[in-house]
Amino acid sequence: MFYVFQSGGVRTNHNPLGLSFVKQAFFAVIAMLLVVSHVSAQTHGDSELSEAGFTTYVNKLKQEALQKGFSEEIVSEAFGDIHFRPTVVKSDKNQPEKKIILDGYLATRVPDWKVKQAVSLYEENKALLDDIASKYGVQARFIVALWGNESNFGKIQGSYSVLSALASLAYEGRREKLFKDNFFAALTIFNEGHAHVSQFKGSWAGAMGQTQFMPLSFLNYAVDYDGDGKKDIWNNKADVFASIANYLSSEGWDNNGTWGRQVLLTEPVGISGLAKANMKPLSYWQSQGVRRYNGNDLPNVDIEASLIMPDGEKGRVYLVYNNFHTLMKWNRSSYFGVSVGYLSERIKRGY
Repeated sequence: MFYVFQSGGVRTNHNPLGLSFVKQAFFAVIAMLLVVSHVSAQTHGDSELSEAGFTTYVNKLKQEALQKGFSEEIVSEAFGDIHFRPTVVKSDKNQPEKKIILDGYLATRVPDWKVKQAVSLYEENKALLDDIASKYGVQARFIVALWGNESNFGKIQGSYSVLSALASLAYEGRREKLFKDNFFAALTIFNEGHAHVSQFKGSWAGAMGQTQFMPLSFLNYAVDYDGDGKKDIWNNKADVFASIANYLSSEGWDNNGTWGRQVLLTEPVGISGLAKANMKPLSYWQSQGVRRYNGNDLPNVDIEASLIMPDGEKGRVYLVYNNFHTLMKWNRSSYFGVSVGYLSERIKRGY
């Protein structure tokens, strides 16, 4: 500030340029006007982002949908349900950054009550799961483990309009192509009759159903297992299980293998990580001082594995196999992959 008021007149507070009071006041007013103008522009821009700009953007999406061959009837019905959702943009921009270690993550992802449910649902659906496991070459316990991790066995699927969420995220612009491609994939799903617009619900990011597939993943991997003409990943357990199995099978799942094992390090190890270049035979890891978690030697079998340390050498350490790399294609989080593997082991043990 250039000046302050005080009894008996104006006292200059800091005036290194020797400016007169009038000039000081003039520059102060100009500075204030610039601040007000800047704030006004920002507010105006935010207003356009949330309302007018979105309306214009959706109209362009509608024209593009018609150009892609979607009928007037389908476009009219689908776009009648689209509204701007600022909360999904906020969620995308402000995803949690709080650090949680793997022990804490597993405690929330694979608590005993979830294991109990998983074992019960595995037994309840065993005949169906065994048929699907045999057809796709994916062990049933992994199907149930992914089902449990993604949607808590279908209980948590999200309540956002998929089309509104995807249109809002595409409009925001940082990853426009990704969300636009998924938006038109969602229109295709609706057009093919797999879900009605009113039932087309999912997460804030547009992930859908009990499998939490994005629309593009749905088109690539969803299965109509019971042959009723719909790939119903929202309500039909046969379609849900088969879609999970089809994804894993299509991405290279080995039905004769497992996911990995927790291990101990008896000495520092030079390399670790999920890069394919880090896949080494178990004999190599044995020579590097890696041991089973109980301290015994590693199995003497011809299997390649990666060594991962999600929380560094002081945290849990795992040797993970090809199937873990397949799980990484589903979700790039090593925490997620370990939680699926861990739940599958608990299902196998029955507790």
